[in-house]
Amino acid sequence: MVNKPEERIRPLDLLMIAIGCAGYAFALVYINIPLIIIGYRFLGRRAIVYTLYGTVMLSLFLWIWQRVPFVLPLHHDLFLAGMAAGLTGGAGSGLLYRYGGTTGGTDIVARILERFRGIPMGQTLLWLDVIVLCASLIYIDIRHMAYTILCSYVFSRIVNFILSGTYSAKGVLIVSNATQEITDEVMTSLGRGVSILHGEGGYSHKDRPVLYIVVSPGELHDLQMIVSDLDQNAFMTIFDVSEAIGEGFTYQRPKRTWFKHS
Repeated sequence: MVNKPEERIRPLDLLMIAIGCAGYAFALVYINIPLIIIGYRFLGRRAIVYTLYGTVMLSLFLWIWQRVPFVLPLHHDLFLAGMAAGLTGGAGSGLLYRYGGTTGGTDIVARILERFRGIPMGQTLLWLDVIVLCASLIYIDIRHMAYTILCSYVFSRIVNFILSGTYSAKGVLIVSNATQEITDEVMTSLGRGVSILHGEGGYSHKDRPVLYIVVSPGELHDLQMIVSDLDQNAFMTIFDVSEAIGEGFTYQRPKRTWFKHS
């Protein structure tokens, strides 16, 4: 059976396709050079090495995923498509950003604002997407733009979630007249460390020690009971700690002592 002319696979076609892909991949890196230079100025050498590596990996995996015969049947439901894209893209990008990389685009700007202004990367990326989408209204309709913004919002939330840490601890500040008793009980019963900060009463101007303790959410009630039993008039402030690094959290946790020291 003779192949029809339009079905014949020609080496020249394959060569031209390869050259075209090479040009596109080069442009994907080259077009980001101004941002990469800015990033090098503000973020340093390691960040830019990671960015170049991330850009090359992005190009490579774009090429791979375009050739993998795997398609999710979500084209009929833009809501599900937007959610799926936001979840998977946010998870991948969050992991990339968490370990110091970027893809060489506007996320370099987001990284700079995060480092020097304290603005979460996900928030900057969301607003940049909104600006671009609003400018795109000349050729896309409101419906598609709304679902794209939904995708960008989910993307930004997942990125911030991964960057802020997946483990939530509770920080507690305690002002009490039973400072030493609470410290001993917390270290004995909960196996947690206690830091004593030196404070001053705003009205009396007397020195007042302030206890700082970090516990897991499941231990918060136990800590409250300890403080209540030892000093019902103690003042406690409880706040979220997005990530706790150190003994008892990421390292081997101290074993609890079930009996008080005599």
